[in-house]
Amino acid sequence: MKKNKPIDGKVKAYIDNLFSGVGETQQLFDLKEELATNMKEKIADYHARGMEGEQAFKEAVISMGDLSGLVEDMRKRGQDTAKQAVYSTMTARISTAGTVAGVLLILFGLFTSAMLYFMNLSGNEVIGSGIFVVAGGTLFTYSVLTRETRKRFGMNKIRAAFYALAVGLLLFSLFTGLITRFATGETYSAIAATMVFFLGGAGLLLSLILTGTDRRKNQTDR
Repeated sequence: MKKNKPIDGKVKAYIDNLFSGVGETQQLFDLKEELATNMKEKIADYHARGMEGEQAFKEAVISMGDLSGLVEDMRKRGQDTAKQAVYSTMTARISTAGTVAGVLLILFGLFTSAMLYFMNLSGNEVIGSGIFVVAGGTLFTYSVLTRETRKRFGMNKIRAAFYALAVGLLLFSLFTGLITRFATGETYSAIAATMVFFLGGAGLLLSLILTGTDRRKNQTDR
């Protein structure tokens, strides 16, 4: 989604005001991101129909309906420290498992390629193990981004998955390029094979960076 700073700021201010007084939790952060995305999509839709900025914003607010029940639910969850602890612990464990598995996959791919290289096998056989690096890098990216830290909330899982996909495409482009180079012996074919996946990954990564949100905690205290 294209970033529109005035509208983005207005949407953020509206949602922050809606949940003012509700204790900060990872669940609240996820919910606010989801609501903001929905509002921006509705506003963009109203703009496409020819509606002006302020009117489009008001219509988007109306279309969201009564959110008082949702606010109260998040307020209760924020006060329930036991549920928060369970949620945070489960998320942290999943993130840790993914991070460890990702690093191990990367190391396995690198060690295997090194072993095959010193066995004097063909370039294709040496590079073939690089697919584990691609898978490991993708899993590592997703797991790290979804991890909540002392200073930052974990990234929305869908957004983190797109980041992981972007990194996976960039790594796969290098893998494909090398495989193609050793298989055909033609550099231009390798560049062509790299370009297809690299452009997709770079474009996706750039769009995510340009539409990113601030995940720092206690922003109102600074």
